[in-house]
Amino acid sequence: MVRIDQGSQTLQADGLLLITAVIWGFAFVAQRVGMEHVGPFGFNGVRFALGCLVLLPLLCRNGARGVERPSDRAGVFLSSSLGGGLVAGLVLFAGASFQQVALVYTTAGNAGFITGLYVVLVPIIGIALGHRTHAGTWTGAALAGVGLYLLSVVDGFTISPGDLLVLIGAFFWAGHVHLIGWLSPRHDPLKIAFLQYAACAALSLVVSAAVEQNTAGRYLSAAVPILYGGVLSVGVAYTLQVVAQKSAKPAHAAIILSLEAVFAAIGGWLILGETLTPRAFAGCVLMLCGMLMSQLWRAPSTTVPVASGS
Repeated sequence: MVRIDQGSQTLQADGLLLITAVIWGFAFVAQRVGMEHVGPFGFNGVRFALGCLVLLPLLCRNGARGVERPSDRAGVFLSSSLGGGLVAGLVLFAGASFQQVALVYTTAGNAGFITGLYVVLVPIIGIALGHRTHAGTWTGAALAGVGLYLLSVVDGFTISPGDLLVLIGAFFWAGHVHLIGWLSPRHDPLKIAFLQYAACAALSLVVSAAVEQNTAGRYLSAAVPILYGGVLSVGVAYTLQVVAQKSAKPAHAAIILSLEAVFAAIGGWLILGETLTPRAFAGCVLMLCGMLMSQLWRAPSTTVPVASGS
């Protein structure tokens, strides 16, 4: 009877992770559509603000309780929930900004696959932090690198501006994973999530006010993609992921969350009419294999890094 219950919990967790991957994948489509009406910083500002509102009831219900461990080498500022949340919000702002601006110049499918490279970058960056790695990291990085070349590099060995911006953003997503991994054991994850979303929203809206010409009418025209990006992608998907990874097997989580890139390509094809050349398709396959290789070449008990989402 216990085995059946455990199997049922695993199946349910896998289902929630699949829903999360679908939501995050199609969010790339919403992000592209939304920018037909508003600028990238305005779009991010409003959607992360909505994400805060979605998390607020959960935060109030939990009473914002968490483990506080201020004695840490990183200093007093990072050791507080407020400081940690603000720093996480700054890194999140950088990653989200590069990704959102990039979607002006590249496709949803390309953005999804290149963003997914953060899964490979996380263990590579970890080496500089003193973490151990394994052969799967380098094999996965090699596969992903070849895939990126096939997907993005054109004649003359040049990469499109949009794909380059997404790649830069992937480094920030990888750094964000390490930062959240450091903060999560020390603070209430919901509180950190709320604070980082609030900081990212504030920074995005400030930049939007300075460089963009967004009006109330434009925001109303982009209401559907903004609601999708804020309520579903930021608020709901984050909550589903947190709930699911309490019961999901690490290998399952690695595979299912990596499908975010696939769903981004499917969404771009179904809704935006985007297509992939045979060369680009081969690149996507190699990148997906590299992401999975990087995560699955490890002991079954090892946890996978928490995905940042789109």
